Amino acid sequence: MAIELKQQLKLSQQLVMTPQLQMAIKLLQLSRLELMDAIHQELEENPALEISDAEVEENQTEPSEIIVEKAPSEKEVTIEEKINDDIDWSNYIDEYNSPGKATFESEGRDAPKFESFIAQKDSLSDHLLWQLLMISPTEEEKNIGSLIIGNLDNRGYLDVPVDELAKTSGASCKKVGQVLSLLQTFDPIGVCAHDLAECLMIQARHLGFGDSVVTDIIKNHLGHIENKNYNAICKALKTDMTSVIFAVNIIKGLEPMPGRVFSDEEPQYIVPDIYVYRMEDDFVITLNEDGMPKLCISSFYQKAITKDGKLTENAKDYMHEKLNSAAWLIKSIHQRQKTIYRVMESILKFQREFFEKGIAYLKPMVLRDVSEDIDMHESTVSRVTTNKYAYTPQGIFELKYFFNSSINCISGGGALAAVSVQERIRQIIDSEDPQKPYSDEKLSKILEKANINIARRTVAKYREMLKILPSNKRKKSREV
Repeated sequence: MAIELKQQLKLSQQLVMTPQLQMAIKLLQLSRLELMDAIHQELEENPALEISDAEVEENQTEPSEIIVEKAPSEKEVTIEEKINDDIDWSNYIDEYNSPGKATFESEGRDAPKFESFIAQKDSLSDHLLWQLLMISPTEEEKNIGSLIIGNLDNRGYLDVPVDELAKTSGASCKKVGQVLSLLQTFDPIGVCAHDLAECLMIQARHLGFGDSVVTDIIKNHLGHIENKNYNAICKALKTDMTSVIFAVNIIKGLEPMPGRVFSDEEPQYIVPDIYVYRMEDDFVITLNEDGMPKLCISSFYQKAITKDGKLTENAKDYMHEKLNSAAWLIKSIHQRQKTIYRVMESILKFQREFFEKGIAYLKPMVLRDVSEDIDMHESTVSRVTTNKYAYTPQGIFELKYFFNSSINCISGGGALAAVSVQERIRQIIDSEDPQKPYSDEKLSKILEKANINIARRTVAKYREMLKILPSNKRKKSREV
C-alpha cells in the first residue's frame, strides 16, 4: 500500500468559547470579594472603564450601544454669595494680627510615625522575649531562650528535644534545661511544654496542686478522662468519686493550648450576596449592591473614537478593544446579578417552608430542579451557588446549603432532606438525659418512630458531621 498525503474538506460543528463567554463564566463563579478584586484590576488596566457617580449613571447609555451624542449646551453655573453685614470684621482681623510668638515647622522635623497610631497585637514570641529580657539574662541565656522561643508552634508547644537544642546552641543540656524551666514559668502558664500532659502539669503546679490527685490523674489517667471512665481512676488511685470529680473539674479548667491567646488568625466575615426579608406574609429578595462600584464607559474615549482622521489605525484598534472589553465586563456583571436573583427566587419557591419555619422543614432538592425551573443549565446553577451567600430570616447560608440528598420516610411516600434529619438528631441529643445519653442505635430507633428510617451507621455519620461526641463521652456523672 502506497503512502501518500491527501487533503480532505470536512464540515463539523464544535463549541467555541469566545473571550466574552469566558469572561461571563469566570465572573459568574467568582465570590463577592473576588469580583471586587477583578473589577478594581480591570479599572487599573482598562482606561475606557470608569466609576460613575449618580448623575452619570442616570444618563449612561447601555454597554452594548457605544454611541456618542453631542451633549446639549449647558449654562454656566455661577455662585453668588452675599456677605453678612452683621459680622464684626474689625475684631476678626485684630485677633489674627495680634503680636505673639511665631512658630514655624520645618519640613525636616521628626514627625510621629504612622505605625505608632495603629494597634498591633503582640505575637507569642514577642511576649516571651519581652519577659526574657526583663530578667536581665546573660548572653548565653538570651541565645538559648531565643532559640527555644523560635521553635514554638502556634499552640505554644516545643516540638524540638533538649539535646537537639543543646547541639544547635552549643551549650550543655543542663544549661538548656535550666533556661527551658525558666521559660515555662512565663506567661501564659503552660507554654514551652513538650506535650499536653506536661502543659497541664505546669499549670496544676502553678495553681498549688502539686503531688495531689490532680497531678496523679494528669500523669497516668488522661485517657480515662477522655472516655469518662471515672470508676477506673477511683480504683487505680484508691480514692472516692468525689475527689476524682473535683480533680477532673480542675483539669477541665486548664488551658490545653496556651499559645492560642496570641493567635494571629483573623476572623473571616461573610458578606451576603443577596438578602431575603420577611415582609408581612411574603418574602422580598434584594441584591447586595453595597460597595459594588457603578461602572460606565469613559465618555472621553467614546468621543475620541468618533472623530475621523485624527487617530491612527493602531490607536483606533486599541480604543475599540478597550471599549468592547469594558462593555462586556459591565454586561457580564449585570447578567451575573440577574442570574443570582433568578436562582434565589427559584430556591425561595421550593424551600418556602424553610424560610418560614426553620431548618427542620428543609426539603430535598437538586440542581436539576432549579435549572428546569429557570431554564438554565445545571452547570450554570452550580457556578451561581458556589461561594455565594444569602441572608435569610433563619440566618446566613451558602446557596449550596439548600441542595441536599433526601431521606425516604417509612410511610406516606414523602422524603426529608438530610440536613433536616441532622437537625432532628441534634434536637434529640439536646433533650436527652446527660446521665443516660442515647446511643446511635437508640437514636436510630427514635427516628424510626418518627417515620424516618436510617441505619445506625448513618446516624453515627450525621452525629460526627454535627461534631457531637458518642454516648460514652457525653455521659455526665451526678457529681459533675
